[in-house]
Amino acid sequence: MVRTKSRMFAIAVIVLGLFVCVLPHTHFGVLRPVPVYARAAANVDQTEFGKLPDGTVITAYTLKNAKGSWAKVITYGATLTELYVPDKSGKLGDVVLGFSDLQGYLGDEPFFGATVGRYANRIAKGHFTLDGKVYNLATNDGPNMLHGGKIGFNRKVWKAEILPGMTAAAVRFTYLSKDGEESFPGNLTASITYTLTDTNELKLNYHAETDQDTPINLTNHSYFALGGPGKNILDEILYLNADQYTPVDATLIPTGEIAPVKGTPLDFTKPTPIGAHINEIKGIGGYDHNFVINGKAGKLRLAARATDPTTGRQMEVWTTEPGVQFYASLHLNGSIVGENGIAYPKYGGLCLETQHYPDSVNHPNFPSAILHPGKPYDSETIYKFSVTK
Repeated sequence: MVRTKSRMFAIAVIVLGLFVCVLPHTHFGVLRPVPVYARAAANVDQTEFGKLPDGTVITAYTLKNAKGSWAKVITYGATLTELYVPDKSGKLGDVVLGFSDLQGYLGDEPFFGATVGRYANRIAKGHFTLDGKVYNLATNDGPNMLHGGKIGFNRKVWKAEILPGMTAAAVRFTYLSKDGEESFPGNLTASITYTLTDTNELKLNYHAETDQDTPINLTNHSYFALGGPGKNILDEILYLNADQYTPVDATLIPTGEIAPVKGTPLDFTKPTPIGAHINEIKGIGGYDHNFVINGKAGKLRLAARATDPTTGRQMEVWTTEPGVQFYASLHLNGSIVGENGIAYPKYGGLCLETQHYPDSVNHPNFPSAILHPGKPYDSETIYKFSVTK
């Protein structure tokens, strides 16, 4: 009899527990489905995006938030292919340039949405000296190395995992760059975590570890079009939290000087239309410059704010990095056709690549971009979206 009562008590406890779990999911007495398994997984859809010529499947992860915004990232290059956020009327629209299928990313394309490395931006004449040894890299941009070499991180297949237990949709992408890849030293394990919050923030958290001293400079190369793909960005209003920049030579390699922006066409310390002074930049033909972000590197701080007057979309860029490359898509010319058959024109996108300065490995006066064993690389960049009236 005692044993029977114990069983009945245990059953009652279980039933009461189930009732308590289900109760918050009722509405006017009607039971609603209870998401028993990982809540974060419900915010991320996983689909096949295509296959490489060797049959490797490329997977797409679509991160969704409670406001309806969503971002799609693929395992090829840990690439952001689409990002839908609302305009001032509440209508969702894509604000990054990209392709609807894998084939577009396999061709000759300008790093749309890619994670670039092992060293983003340029290294002069493709060489540097580290620990007394000279390293010679591929020169894939005139006389210089650009964005990691001939086959950078943007053309690698990354492993991906949905992060369970998160309060926002999150996916981590990981890649092992082996010693000697693109002539860089050390086995480097790199990861980037994309998180889409319910406040329309797309967070990018980078982490890397190495077993040898090696240069590192990771960034995202998205082309943002706050007015929508197919339009130019010249009327967008840009603010850069940068009183200085790094002047460059004709091949876009820094001279080593850190100069004030005041009195130059590069002064965006007050919100200014991108097209206001772009024609004053000779030689390069427009904006493709590294800006020195005010404040202490390593601390999360505002780097830039861009606003589209027509749609009211506003994007803030926050980062722990010391610099940001402002590139006004000078080399787009309408020949690349992307999502929904839209041709991307000159000045069709705004790149704000948070980074260490270009060619830092050859400039001792620049912040060091050398990663050492036992001292992990951690960097954060946040793209915050909102609307103005």
